[in-house]
Amino acid sequence: MIESLRRDFNARYTEEEYGRLRQTVESAVRMPVSFRIAETPVFLPEALLGRMVDTGRELTLQLLASPEYIRASTEAIPERYRLPEPDGVMPPHFMTADFGFVREPDGDLGIRLVEMQAFPSIFGFQDVLARSHMEVYALDPSLRWHLGGHDETSYWRVLNEVIVAGHDPAEVVLLEVTPELQKTRADFQIYEGKLGVRTVDITQVRQTGRRLEYHRDGRWMPIRRIFNRAIADEMEREGVQAGFNMQGELDVTWAGHPNWYFRASKFSLPFLEHPMVPRAVFLDAWMADRSCLPLDLSEVLLKPLFSFAGKGIQFAPTIEDLLAIAPEQRSSYLLQERVRFAPVIATPHGPTRAEVRIMYVWPDAGEMQPVISMARLGRGLMMGVDQNRDQAWVGGSAAFYLTAGA
Repeated sequence: MIESLRRDFNARYTEEEYGRLRQTVESAVRMPVSFRIAETPVFLPEALLGRMVDTGRELTLQLLASPEYIRASTEAIPERYRLPEPDGVMPPHFMTADFGFVREPDGDLGIRLVEMQAFPSIFGFQDVLARSHMEVYALDPSLRWHLGGHDETSYWRVLNEVIVAGHDPAEVVLLEVTPELQKTRADFQIYEGKLGVRTVDITQVRQTGRRLEYHRDGRWMPIRRIFNRAIADEMEREGVQAGFNMQGELDVTWAGHPNWYFRASKFSLPFLEHPMVPRAVFLDAWMADRSCLPLDLSEVLLKPLFSFAGKGIQFAPTIEDLLAIAPEQRSSYLLQERVRFAPVIATPHGPTRAEVRIMYVWPDAGEMQPVISMARLGRGLMMGVDQNRDQAWVGGSAAFYLTAGA
């Protein structure tokens, strides 16, 4: 990391400033934030961040160029959640690539992929969080947080291009499952303020023929485009039914087609060939041929393919754990080589691990482009805010970098 900036930040930090950071963020989103914001941002060398950006793009293009992956990922979508794709498999509007830091054999700092998701992360909240860090902590004005040559103006311009896509914003909705209960609901507030897009519960949409509508300001409004945040496994877990036939022919377009939730995420890992990607195999394939991942199980993670926020991940599963999974369900689990991530952030509570998410968008008429990053700090087995909520100097954060010559 940028050690001079780290030392300076740690020396100047006060609890009063951290309190003002939370107040500033919550004022901007007009509500309390229900997940933990870390006390500190992360300061990254531009070259290191650039390696992450390039790797995430390379891995995404590798998947899209693989007929085997496209076929297998289509078949992996549960029938009840498989939506029509009239124009074939189009590139995802959103992609994220999470990286952790490792110490290479020569002692240098390296990166390894943690996971990819073709699902909209907290693009709105992350911009607000980074701006709040800059203001409250009076950070070096040369620091940047947008990627791909973007600034705040062009960042929101490209998000508008992807999410609203030329429609009347009143006819675009952010679709979610029980949005008022989501930890990320502060993110939803920002889109309404910046883009004019309302958040709508998936159960509150009505359908007439091919037309969808939602209730807004005392009347029913047509829905022309859906910014999709509804997660299928949450719908399944909560027994939620959409207020419309998601698999039918509808007069709507999607910003973030729901099929991509299943296509990417953990499912993509066995199809990736790259030195930055840990080895991974589907459980049913491993049970048939254990030589395809010849590792001690104590160095393996067991992951359900379609889960969110780290739910269901098991460290060092035993053979009894694996055999207990019904044979017909084993194709929905992944065995992955465990990577020991290095603590690289110096804090008053000791060295802390960091995970950096590179966030990309892909406009309909454009190309994949990185736009922003986020960071998560943690000292637990996993990096999610749920797994680190009772600690200090951990949680969601912003990632900053200095451009060459700054």
